[in-house]
Amino acid sequence: MRLPDFLGIGTQKGGTTYLHYLLAQHPQVYLASPKELHFFTLKYYLGIDWYVHHFEAARFNQKCGEVTPYYLFHPLAAERIFLELPHAKLIVLLRDPVDRALSQYFHSRRLGLETLELESAFEAEQERLVCAEKKLCCGESHFSHQQHSYISRSQYEHQLERFSRYFSENQILVLRSEFLFERPVVAWSKILHFLEIDDFKISFRVGQYSGESESDSVSSQIRNHLKAKLQSTYAWLEQR
Repeated sequence: MRLPDFLGIGTQKGGTTYLHYLLAQHPQVYLASPKELHFFTLKYYLGIDWYVHHFEAARFNQKCGEVTPYYLFHPLAAERIFLELPHAKLIVLLRDPVDRALSQYFHSRRLGLETLELESAFEAEQERLVCAEKKLCCGESHFSHQQHSYISRSQYEHQLERFSRYFSENQILVLRSEFLFERPVVAWSKILHFLEIDDFKISFRVGQYSGESESDSVSSQIRNHLKAKLQSTYAWLEQR
């Protein structure tokens, strides 16, 4: 029975698609298909046999993994992952908090998941998320927790703390998303070392976040307002 040796757990709009692209090229890596299985978030009720099925085709000399960015934010994912995969290694990509929040908003708009204008959506976030974690902990889903959690998902310190309760430091690799995109060769070397797989020549296409043109039009006033709301996260990132 094969289960993942590693997971890419987030963050959303932080470069997990690019991470998946890089990992998929390595012959010693087997990635589940499709990307974002959501087993430890939305599909845990299906049971471990459903999850195992996605790794049956892996060869004995391959490290198995999957990438689902919602794992980082979901309140139950850390404990569930530990129960099923206590020895797994976790890769975390953390993007600039304001850039990530804006990117998520425009992503939701493109997909038709957000009807509010930018400032209204950010103002409505807390009201939309009332009782969200309570419902998730009762086994229910919560649409806004996944799709409208712009500022909350950028508060990385709370999310990493949940995983630190269960996993040791040498099981968690935290990289800046900007580092992965700007210096992919160096970042890739760190990932190889972390996963304990051999160096292998892969294609480093020019990394870019999807749909970033919309964020460029956001005023500095709005950006500064968001940064003030996320000041504790910026302080945490600098300290870490």
